[in-house]
Formats: sequence, C-alpha cells, structure tokens
Amino acid sequence: MNKEGMIVDMAARLRKAGCVFAEDEAYMLVSEAQSLSDLAEMVDKRVSGVPIEYIVGWAQFMGLRIKVEPGVFVPRRRTEFLIQEAIALSSPGSAVIDLCCGSGALGAAFAESVEGVDLHAADIDPVAVRCARQNISSYGGKIYEGDLFDPLPDRLKGRVQTLLANTPYVPTGEVDLLPREARIHESRAALDGGIDGIDIQRKVASEAVSWLAPEGRLWVEASVQQAPQVKDAFANVGLVPDVKRSEELDVAVVIGTKEN
Repeated sequence: MNKEGMIVDMAARLRKAGCVFAEDEAYMLVSEAQSLSDLAEMVDKRVSGVPIEYIVGWAQFMGLRIKVEPGVFVPRRRTEFLIQEAIALSSPGSAVIDLCCGSGALGAAFAESVEGVDLHAADIDPVAVRCARQNISSYGGKIYEGDLFDPLPDRLKGRVQTLLANTPYVPTGEVDLLPREARIHESRAALDGGIDGIDIQRKVASEAVSWLAPEGRLWVEASVQQAPQVKDAFANVGLVPDVKRSEELDVAVVIGTKEN
C-alpha cells in the first residue's frame, strides 16, 4: 500500500475511534514514526485514547512546537487568545512570570514575540517543570518548582510587568465531565479549580499585587460564565479589572492592572 492509501486507512480508523481531526493526525503520526512498527504502536495508542501530543511528544501553540510529556497539561488553542492580547500590551525587556506554567507554552510564546523579556516560570509539578525547562531555556527563561509564588525570587517583587497565570479553572464537580483525553491522561491538579473553579485565581490575584510593578498586569483565562466572578475577585484585592472575550473560541480573558 502506498503512503496516501495508508493514511486514508489510518484516518478511517482514527475517525471511528472519535478523533475529530483524523486526517491531520494521521499525517502527523506518519511524519513522526521511525518505522512501520513504531507507527502501528502510535496508532494503537491514539485509538485507545492517549492524547496525540503525548504520543508525538509535542503540541503546537502559537506556531511553536512545545514539548510535552504524559501527564503535563496540553496547551489549548483557546489560550492563544490570552497570549495575543498580552503581547499587544507588552514592552520589550519587561519582567514576565508564567505561573502554573505547565509545559511553559505561554512563557515561550510570549518570549518568542516580545524581545528581551526577563522570563520566569513556576509550577508545582516536577514533570511540568522538566518540560518547561526544555521549552523556555532557549529564551533565557528561569524555571522554579513550587506552589504558585513560593519558589520565585523576592527580587521580582514589585517589578513584574506581565503575570501570565493560566490556572486550573474547571469546577471540581465538572472535572469528570471533561473529554476522556483530559480527565484520564492529564493531571487533575492542572484541571481542578475548586468548588466554583476560581479558587486558585482568587489566591493568585491576592498575592499578585505585591509582585506586579505599577501598571503591571495579571492575565488569567476563564470561561465566559466565570468572567464576572473573576473580575470581582480582581477588584476586591485592588486590581483594576477588564474582560476580553473571544466568541470564536468561547473563552474569556480577565486582566487585572495594578494602579500606579
């Protein structure tokens, strides 16, 4: 069977297993496989429900190949909206934190687009930290392991212009309703945002005030339904809140600016 015929058959099998982008995934698997036996094993994994990003070892985000390992949160296309908005309001050479960084996708994409940033990233998961180190080291980024702000150096306090915090925001009671790929293969800690989904965002906002520079901004992603609550949480700690929405991606970004 020629290559195109093999891809057609593979796509049919992937589609039957529920893969929405079966043809694209078939081409991706063929391009990454080292041998026919390797390809067969990769297809079996995908049919069983393993995220394709874990199989090939990378995810595409903002035009970059972001390295990911099993269990690490896979960067979503909808989060590109947050990064695009943050880049539009950023300046070269600024201090940037990628908090709850996972693979470090946000920090890498930001540093790719904004020249000379002083990039720092942190996550509580050691596997995520290992991934992030691979993804941000070429930008001179520094990675820390620990809970939220705890591992970050004190010298950053009061001088961070951009604080990216793509925290978990799925309400605890809805985690089991997520697509099978996420709820089975990704770390629950990277998904579960507490009872109403914004517990971690409240905590981040309350601590962010001491880390942000005057006119520095905190950026978080939320569902459209959650955005008003997140906006109130930002206002309650003294940040000036704003909300931007993408109808195409059905997602909201909440921005909290520290007053001068």
